[in-house]
Parts: sequence; C-alpha cells; structure tokens
Amino acid sequence: MTMQMPDFARLGPPAFEERDLRFLFAHFPVPGVDLEEAVRLALERPTTLESLLESDYVHAAIRDRQLRWLEVSPKLYFNVLLRRSLPDSRNTATRRSVHYLANLLGLFVRSERVCRVQADEEQSYHYLVDLVQEAAQAGPERGFYVQSHIGNYALWLAGVCRPWIDYRHRYKRRPVDVNYYCRMGRSYYATASRHRMAEQLGLRPVFQDLAQRFDYYRGGLEKMAAGWA
Repeated sequence: MTMQMPDFARLGPPAFEERDLRFLFAHFPVPGVDLEEAVRLALERPTTLESLLESDYVHAAIRDRQLRWLEVSPKLYFNVLLRRSLPDSRNTATRRSVHYLANLLGLFVRSERVCRVQADEEQSYHYLVDLVQEAAQAGPERGFYVQSHIGNYALWLAGVCRPWIDYRHRYKRRPVDVNYYCRMGRSYYATASRHRMAEQLGLRPVFQDLAQRFDYYRGGLEKMAAGWA
C-alpha cells in the first residue's frame, strides 16, 4: 500500500512552483538572463537555487509591499524571510529544516490548518494537552501525525506567537510560559524522529535537527514575525 504524503512533508522536488522560479530570475540584477532557460535549469538542478534564496536582491523584492503575496507562493516568501532571521552560515541540515519550516508556515497561513493534525480533518485542537492525550490513544500511523503536529504547533506558538504567550503568562496569570512550549516541541520532534514513518517520509533528519536546535529555529521565527509589522 502506498503511503499518502501528508502536506507538512511535501518538500519537493520540485522545491518551488514555476511562478516562484520566474520571480527569482525576473528580479535577477544581471541583464540578459534568459528567463525560460533559467527556470528550466533550476527545475533540473534544485541545488542551484540556494544562493538565490540567500541573496540581497531577492530579499528586497520579497519585502517590496507592492509585490509580496502577489507574485510568489507563501513557501518561497517564508523561505527567504526565515533565512534572513536565522544567524550563521547554512549547512545541509539547516537548509533542509528551513525548507520544511517554510512549507509549514505556508500551510499555517490558513488559521484552521494550525489547529488540525491533518488538512482534511474536521477536529480542531487548540491546546497541546489535548494533542498529547490524542497521541497517547492513537494507533501507530495516527500517532506519528499527532506527534509531528505537536512539534510543529509548539514551534509555531513559541516562535510566531511569543508575545501572545508572554502577555498571557504575565498579565493573565496563565501557568505556562514559552519554556513549556519549547520543552514540548523538542520532546515531540525527537519522538516523531524515531518513528518508522519519519524515515519513510524523509523527515528523520529534519525532526532530529528541529529537536536538537529548537531554540535556534524558534528564535528565527520570532525575529521573522517581529519584522512583519
């Protein structure tokens, strides 16, 4: 039986839509670029895109308020902005994790997706404790999806929603602070990484990296979210 690819695991190839590639090369600061040929080569050799995604000109074009969201997919938009928000140089593990998180953020722009384990579900989970209970009661396949979502949801909350968490903890006397979400995210990414489905879907190294360097990626998400205003 062929395993259905969950939306959070769709990392390519191709990594980006054709319209994203056209955007990247249309804003290339060197005259005379053959747009059709450049797109064809990028589709054939995805690794050639890495330097473009790190470039100043792409970042400036993405940040242009007259262009963003109009010409590119959310996946490309977040891929470029998240790279700018993460310090230090890139290695293979970091690049892979950034692609994963950019895809995830592209899914989470739909508010209903944030609280659902899978896109086609009706059930919503607004609290990690409910997800933990669901994971404990689930079978092996369902358990993997829930464990993955706990990691994803915890990272999204601790990074993108950090001011909201701090406000509720400080002024609303809520018992959990951002450290709670960090502990949950690290723990469940690590658990999901050991599942056989993580290996089958190519997510084991991603989840291991996110578990080990949760604070690094959380900080990048927080910095990126602060820059949206």
